[in-house]
Amino acid sequence: MSSAQATPHRVHGTPDRLRVAIGSGVGTTIENYDFIGFGTAAALYFGDVFFPDSDPLSATLLSFATLGIGFAVRPLGGVLGGFLGDRIGRKPVLVGSLLLMGLATVCIGLLPTYQQVGVLAPILLVLVRVVQGLAFGAEWGGAILMTYEHAPWRKRGQYTAIPQAGFPLGLLLANFAFLASTPLGDQWAWRVPFLLSAVLVFVGIVIRYKIAESPEFEELKGDGEVVKNPITEVLRSDWRNVLRAFCLRITETAGYAVAITFMLTYLVQGDDPLTDKSVTLTAVVTAAGIGLFTTLGFGRLADRFGRRPVYLFGCTLVVLFGVPMFLLVNTGVAALIVATFVISFAICQNSLAAVQGAWFAELFRTKTRTSGASLAYQGSAIVSGFTPLLATTLFSAFSWIGPALLFSAYGLLGLIATLMTAETWGPQQRAETARLEAATPQPALD
Repeated sequence: MSSAQATPHRVHGTPDRLRVAIGSGVGTTIENYDFIGFGTAAALYFGDVFFPDSDPLSATLLSFATLGIGFAVRPLGGVLGGFLGDRIGRKPVLVGSLLLMGLATVCIGLLPTYQQVGVLAPILLVLVRVVQGLAFGAEWGGAILMTYEHAPWRKRGQYTAIPQAGFPLGLLLANFAFLASTPLGDQWAWRVPFLLSAVLVFVGIVIRYKIAESPEFEELKGDGEVVKNPITEVLRSDWRNVLRAFCLRITETAGYAVAITFMLTYLVQGDDPLTDKSVTLTAVVTAAGIGLFTTLGFGRLADRFGRRPVYLFGCTLVVLFGVPMFLLVNTGVAALIVATFVISFAICQNSLAAVQGAWFAELFRTKTRTSGASLAYQGSAIVSGFTPLLATTLFSAFSWIGPALLFSAYGLLGLIATLMTAETWGPQQRAETARLEAATPQPALD
């Protein structure tokens, strides 16, 4: 449902609009801190800690396979979160998913190693990773939809970019934690960042508990139009948009898996690595810090020019940057490595992520919006979760050109999907919203 089709008296958003956006953003930051921290630990530590009897390449593959399991179960979490979000409300899902993610992440920091308990260690790691994946899958739809449905129509790209900025901020905090904990030694360097999650989760739950439920969901419930089975409904009536959004999402999330997750291992592997762990973590922290602001900026651009133009820019850049990305890091020059991470993450990835919150929400009707957006968003995690494994396999067979072309291929898929997806915030929608804004009193911020 487009903005101009919604209830006119909410054209300026609700009085809680800013509080909800910040509350959702805090939660997504924590969730991403937890989930992304696992990716960093998998690339840098888990091969030695949980799979020490394997050769280095096999240990990396096993570590990335464990990482991929969390992504593989995210669609199930998205289905569950989408179903509950469309049935009982967005807010309960927000609080419950954050609590579950926090408990799982703290448990990772307490896990025994392979040296301590043998094969039980990787089994426990996989089980906790499954719980993480379920919680993360349920998280996104509720956070984005709460923000979207409270936001002013003209600024929905800008507002939904706030919880989307939780990705670079969570990445920044997670990698800063790993960078700061490096002097603690390999045993504690990976545990401390996970244990610190307990503090962040407590703060996040307090903030999320105080935010108001979505006004559009409350109106839907009041009118008795809550769908009994929103998953079945959206797959029956709107499967094309689910498929389109699925492909749009793959470019961003699978591209990240190549450019960041795989790249972290690529740069430090072997007897003669291109650089050391401190440089790679510094590069990620720098890119994430810049990405926090570029995400918000691209969200504003999506409001000004529409969803599709910004997405076309991002996908085109991904297509073109695959080979240059590896040529730059292959120099081993620290400054070029940092610059590469900034381009691949802060520009390529964030230009896409910033648009998804508003565009995906606008592709679906209110009564199935959480289910539709969550299915597309989290379903792509199956591809992206195993992309580091695929990139590592391609590297072993074709050297760096394999993952480079894989990165560009993901961009091409997104480019095609962008051209096949309707623009939901074009000149006509913007003009109609401007007319309604002029005719409707603006509520004060809470």
